[in-house]
Amino acid sequence: MDRNLALEAVRVTEAAALNCAHWTGRGDEKAADQAAVDAMRKAFDALSIDGTVVIGEGERDEAPMLYIGEKVGSGGPKVDIALDPLEGTTICATGAPNALAVIAMADGGNLLHCPDTYMSKIAAGPVGNGVIDLDKSPTENLHALAEAKRCKVEDLTVIILSRPRHEALIAEVRKAGARIRLIGDGDVSAAIATTKPETGIDLLMGIGGAPEGVLAAAALRCVGGSFQGRLAPRNDEEIERAKKMGVKDIKKKFQIEELAAGDVMFAATGVTDGDYLRGVHFFSGGATTQSVVMRSKTKTVRVINATHYFEHKPNY
Repeated sequence: MDRNLALEAVRVTEAAALNCAHWTGRGDEKAADQAAVDAMRKAFDALSIDGTVVIGEGERDEAPMLYIGEKVGSGGPKVDIALDPLEGTTICATGAPNALAVIAMADGGNLLHCPDTYMSKIAAGPVGNGVIDLDKSPTENLHALAEAKRCKVEDLTVIILSRPRHEALIAEVRKAGARIRLIGDGDVSAAIATTKPETGIDLLMGIGGAPEGVLAAAALRCVGGSFQGRLAPRNDEEIERAKKMGVKDIKKKFQIEELAAGDVMFAATGVTDGDYLRGVHFFSGGATTQSVVMRSKTKTVRVINATHYFEHKPNY
């Protein structure tokens, strides 16, 4: 994939973030998500790719736009696309931190096709490579990571989705002595935060969305981070859907390269202020955005601050 494509991808996430940011804190999740979807779909028309959405808003009968299998772009190299026009719809609707507009791209066949089910995940920055493992207990992972970071377990902060299913995990992490940051949504942002020391986040653990796991893996691949995932389907129907999408072993532990392989590009724009990116800030006649674009091939991370001037009222 051409390196200029990575920079062009930012225009897609910027469009989604700008359009849905008008709904920040207004309590309407559906409207915020639809605004992001509409803008992202339109922005793809200007992208010089022959793209196929492999992770999107749902299957064709569930989503009118950006559905799994939809073709996007104006023509060019064949790429697979994983996307979330608004990662954190509830976050945006309530005005909470860390909502993002996100896309990842790779050569055809290099992003895991998975259904909208759950995934058990563990993620950390580059220091976690060969150190953390889904098959270890939370306590074992904490001690291994602390040793790799040359610190105490008490110095580590683990980010976990605040869900009833994580009660045992939370109790074990606290017993081990580590600190916890509980979040309501947004585990793509949370996974990326483990790669930036300034966030104070060392490790992500727990069960979240499988599509978000692929997006997080794509981002961490670009910065040499560590990520493992295992599907956690909720019922037989989700197991069958996963098998139809090509997942032969439901209990397989996916390494980061199996979730996002080859030359991967990742782009995200902040919708609300967060640990990794600032959100959209409006002013009279325009707005500012902050985005990140990454490439696995070069391990390049670019943070892009942009000022947008509106010639007319945005479509929201």
